[in-house]
Amino acid sequence: MIGAIAGDIIGSVYEWNNIKTKEFELFSWESRFTDDSVLTVALAETILTGRPYVENLRAFYRLYTGAGYGGSFHGWAQDPEACAYNSWGNGAAMRISPAGYAFDDLETTLRKAKEFTEVTHDHPEGIKGGQATAAAIFLARTGKTKDEIRAYIEANFGYDLSRHVDEIRPDYYFNESSQRTVPQAIRAFLDSTDFEDAIRTAVSLGGDSDTLACITGGIAQAFYGGVPKGITAKVYDILDERLGTITEAFIGKYCK
Repeated sequence: MIGAIAGDIIGSVYEWNNIKTKEFELFSWESRFTDDSVLTVALAETILTGRPYVENLRAFYRLYTGAGYGGSFHGWAQDPEACAYNSWGNGAAMRISPAGYAFDDLETTLRKAKEFTEVTHDHPEGIKGGQATAAAIFLARTGKTKDEIRAYIEANFGYDLSRHVDEIRPDYYFNESSQRTVPQAIRAFLDSTDFEDAIRTAVSLGGDSDTLACITGGIAQAFYGGVPKGITAKVYDILDERLGTITEAFIGKYCK
């Protein structure tokens, strides 16, 4: 989970100023947490406390109204009677990482990922993106190889993960769809050598940089066994006390 938040914060600077290289400053005075982190922590608190995720999403939205939410989510969060809005966007995959860490078997992980996703993103592509991300995290933290993770995702979700990031990068552009974000984020993880390289690779693709790196970071943390101490410390410096405390509690319980 802290890996996903790190990816969001590092990618936040480059979302509207894409770069196509892995050589960049990880943190700057502009680095900030966005809606990706806020809603990830909201899910973590739901898992920790049992508070319904719909309630938590709207509560955290009210606490962090300027975090950069999409227009459809704004409308949903402001209307307590609103139903899911058939979204195929990447907004569910970006917030799902806690589900990849919290459950003891893949079947439960997939079921809970669907449940947490479809409260807003009930389009099949939105659900697929959330489930694929959670599944990749579960498989990574339970010792599967990169080849095994790739094979499972391709077989069960139909994503084409055959193209190396160096092939994707030149013509990749900003796209908020799940189907044009999740496969690229997973491929960035597959082509990485360690946690930091995974984040740098995701950001270097361009596009929706904070969300790409958020998805990649959640998987990379699970596969590489954590997040470097220097990156973790910087993340906690940027998070406020509320978000940091919930993150620490979740990691203490589920990310040992």
